[in-house]
Amino acid sequence: MFEGAKTGRKVSKSVFKKEEQQLRTLLLNKQFELKKAKIPLIVIVAGMEGAGKSEVVNRLDEWLDSSGIQVHAFWDPSDEERDRPRYWRFWRTMPPKGQIAILFGGWYMQPIEQRYFNQCDDSALERELRRIRDFERMLVEDGTLVVKFWYHLDEATQRERLKERAQHSENARWKMLPTKKSHVEEHYDKFEHVAEQVVRHTDSYHAPWNVVEATDENYGQLTTGKILLQIIEQRLNAVGDDPKGAGGYPMGDIDLPDDPDARLTVLDNLDMSASIKKDDYNKQLKSLQTELHELVWLAYNQRRSVVMAFEGVDAGGKGGAIRRCTEAIDARLYRTISVGAPTDEEHAHHYLWRFWRHIPRDGYMTIFDRSWYGRVLVERVEGFTPASRWRPAYMEINNFEEQLSEHGVIVLKFWLQITKEEQLERFQSRQDTPYKAHKITEEDWRNREKWDDYCMAVNDMVKHTSTEQAPWHLIPGNDKRYARIEVLSTVVNTLRRALNGSSGRK
Repeated sequence: MFEGAKTGRKVSKSVFKKEEQQLRTLLLNKQFELKKAKIPLIVIVAGMEGAGKSEVVNRLDEWLDSSGIQVHAFWDPSDEERDRPRYWRFWRTMPPKGQIAILFGGWYMQPIEQRYFNQCDDSALERELRRIRDFERMLVEDGTLVVKFWYHLDEATQRERLKERAQHSENARWKMLPTKKSHVEEHYDKFEHVAEQVVRHTDSYHAPWNVVEATDENYGQLTTGKILLQIIEQRLNAVGDDPKGAGGYPMGDIDLPDDPDARLTVLDNLDMSASIKKDDYNKQLKSLQTELHELVWLAYNQRRSVVMAFEGVDAGGKGGAIRRCTEAIDARLYRTISVGAPTDEEHAHHYLWRFWRHIPRDGYMTIFDRSWYGRVLVERVEGFTPASRWRPAYMEINNFEEQLSEHGVIVLKFWLQITKEEQLERFQSRQDTPYKAHKITEEDWRNREKWDDYCMAVNDMVKHTSTEQAPWHLIPGNDKRYARIEVLSTVVNTLRRALNGSSGRK
């Protein structure tokens, strides 16, 4: 879920200074409008250790009128707080109408840390997360605007930053207990796992999470300001219309800083030069297909069903990758579903309805060529679906895939990416080859004009829906053979792990 916050986005000092002046002016004006409209605003700032959360809060305090802001940090509870129910300390910080409260961690850090340090189990954590969802929904329905930020960074950057800060801890505001610091450094994956659980299960439409990459301080602070500005604007515009639905995701794309490094996506981290020699390809293909054949029968015997979703750019090689998989599978065990524009019957239902219809029985496999992700890809980019409907789809899709996983379904999701230059060559080849001409349409050519929009949509899709039980596998596909081997290897490795660790459904 956090892959989109590990792309290396940066903003230069010159760009930061240039954009900061206008941003702080706009934010200040919106703060006064919130006050006039008597709308209380709660900003929750949470995230990884060393992600610069205090610097973000200090920057917001600098940009806004501090007389209308209260900042609260929830460290160890006081005697007064221990003598009362846990949420008493939060109720004391609720801002009056027209005021702003910035909460470090809010009601999130205690359940995260308790699960992280094994002081509660998953069922206890889920009970607390339900309480949080109900609490936030109550606040929003009462008119409060709740904006939540999670600041994330990769393990290497965190380790380096914590080491640097520890060396200057005597003269810095930042301090951490040595035991906690050591634990955080040594157990990054564990903390990230717990954080994903919490963020995913509390990412509601009324009070969604905004995950911000914190590798670069300038980028993180500018992005925070722009997201906050846009959410406040949409809420102000909704007053008198539908204010309860105006506290959710920003309704349009965030205007990224005018800096190339600020526009990096998860796709920019792919090695598009990756390739494989033909002899190695043929050898690996035979071996992987043989093992896949055996594993699919093992899944059948263990009554474990498999759902695979293939997405990618036009001419990215989805069909070829799917065929290399199905060549190895007994035809009685799988179905391939090609997804196009919804029929009248499908359009009359919720968009997930047509995918639920094709979920396989225990022991069988369904392969989707295009999938439910059309809601946050083509429908978003082409404007077929308003933002008020595709934004909540991230949460809906996560819930859908979670239900599959809880039933025992093995979920695999692939995005196949090629460069724009490679796509052009493939388009021209299809156009010039009679038996391939049917593969190219005017719509494919039009989609090239929105290449950057699709890349940003993919980045957001991965950021919001790459979960532990259903992660995204991003495959560089300029070399078709390499892409096919990567897909097959991922399928085989995933099935091997899942089937060896399970006795199947009873």
